[in-house]
Amino acid sequence: MSALVNMTRSVRYSPGLVPDWNGPLPEPDIRLADELRPVLADLDCQCDGEMYYMYRDVAGSDSDRIWLREQGIRYDITVIPPRDLCGEYIKTAGHYHPENPEGAGYPEIYEVLKGHAHYLLQAHDLSQVIVVDAHAGDLVMVPPGFGHVTINPTKGTVLQMANLVSSRFQSDYREYEKLRGAAYYEMTTGEFLKNPSYPDLPSVRRVKASKYRNISGELGVPLYSMVEKRRDVLSILNHPERCRSFFSREVP
Repeated sequence: MSALVNMTRSVRYSPGLVPDWNGPLPEPDIRLADELRPVLADLDCQCDGEMYYMYRDVAGSDSDRIWLREQGIRYDITVIPPRDLCGEYIKTAGHYHPENPEGAGYPEIYEVLKGHAHYLLQAHDLSQVIVVDAHAGDLVMVPPGFGHVTINPTKGTVLQMANLVSSRFQSDYREYEKLRGAAYYEMTTGEFLKNPSYPDLPSVRRVKASKYRNISGELGVPLYSMVEKRRDVLSILNHPERCRSFFSREVP
């Protein structure tokens, strides 16, 4: 099992980093500096402490929780405070999703609740590397076959984001660990620095969330309203092979 999976733990979180959520919240899992350092641009970075906070399996009511579990879906909230990690913006560790029993990769849907996010997506075959620029109220779909990292590209704003994802698999961190992170590092200068552990790479394509597979009208905002309305379209999270056209649209 991945070291990142093994080392993620639940500890006391810092004050002021509780998400804006009206319902009950579980204790967060917290990513620590020692866990994140192997995927940073500077492996010798002397950062320490708590990096970001993951509230997993969140539900607004008992009936919502029952429905989510029946569907095999999980709603999570992640809080990423701003931080300069030796010249690199703070980010999540990065992972891929495995394929479902029908051979299609599991997708994921993100919503920025507060702040500003860059979603660094890379195709498993490295044919595409895309940075999706998203602000509060934007939805971002991670399509099947893409790994992803979330970056807080600010120097003073806490990022809060939510996601809906299948609960029927474990994320795979191994390739990101092996290759020292994603294909590119986003530096606090605004530069995307190529990760030398990768072979030849395409240039980073930067797109606005509103242009990247614009799905807001089909899914609905806020994202949790999809749970409250028991929307059937969320079946794509476990069965993307049934809705291939949903993922086939071109990115401008």
